[in-house]
Amino acid sequence: MSFLLIDKKVSSEKYQKIIDAAVKVFSKKGFFNSKVADVAKEANVADGTIYLYFKNKDDLPISIFEHSMDYFFHHTQDALKDIHCPREKLRKFISLHLSLVQKNQNLAIVLQVELRSSHKFMTEYKPDKFFQYLQIVEDIMLQGQKEGLFTDKINPQIAKRVIFGAIDELALEWILMRNKRYSIEEAAEQLFSIIYEGMKVA
Repeated sequence: MSFLLIDKKVSSEKYQKIIDAAVKVFSKKGFFNSKVADVAKEANVADGTIYLYFKNKDDLPISIFEHSMDYFFHHTQDALKDIHCPREKLRKFISLHLSLVQKNQNLAIVLQVELRSSHKFMTEYKPDKFFQYLQIVEDIMLQGQKEGLFTDKINPQIAKRVIFGAIDELALEWILMRNKRYSIEEAAEQLFSIIYEGMKVA
């Protein structure tokens, strides 16, 4: 089962086949070098079928992003629901995100690299689902400050961007690294330690 098939909101099997095909094509050929015909061939559908579901090629990465963020959000919420300590929530958030990157590297390449090649995505799209995902980090920060675990000198709205930015950079570096010099588990634990040491109350 592919990563994106986990999204139960998508009812159309053909729509899903196109999304999965786009992930595979974009990760191998790059968004800029890929054609709608390449996606159609990979999905085993006629070229015109793509346009029944998407206006153009730029709509494909946006759909991939939305499905992915929706999955990340719900999967993370489910993983955190039985964890009460904000410190451990933060550790879990970091490790979970990086483990999903490791398990779904084609998708990760599209999210980390190829989305930036889409002019429509970069200039027109408002990533509400991404903001929803970032809110998880902000909520962890607020809880940690309320419980006296994290310093109140840090603005949670800034911290969530810093934390995600660090995770994102590690994920990108790990994906592009030909000879893996460290495991994704080591990266997650090291990043958690760096962030936590900088936020905890002395």
